[in-house]
Amino acid sequence: MEQLAKDSWVYVFVQNPGTNEQIVGQQDGEHDISFIPTFLERDEALKCFNLLVIDKAKKYEVHAILYEELLDYASTNGFILFILNGSGQILDKAAA
Repeated sequence: MEQLAKDSWVYVFVQNPGTNEQIVGQQDGEHDISFIPTFLERDEALKCFNLLVIDKAKKYEVHAILYEELLDYASTNGFILFILNGSGQILDKAAA
């Protein structure tokens, strides 16, 4: 996969949109990795929603974010980025 430009828009899930928003991260306990599921297209994110380990009682939305901002957020909060397709397959990994 081609390296994403820093000014590219990518899509992530946000918990509690509008109030106390938080980007949704996931934990791979087997490999001790904290990652943010990241998608190149909104539709791909929506296809993958049911694969996420989340609190079903909370509200979630897909939000666009600049790739550079997401890299900064991930770095600050101890996450790496997994670029996923709609089936949840990893297309690429990015660490800030």
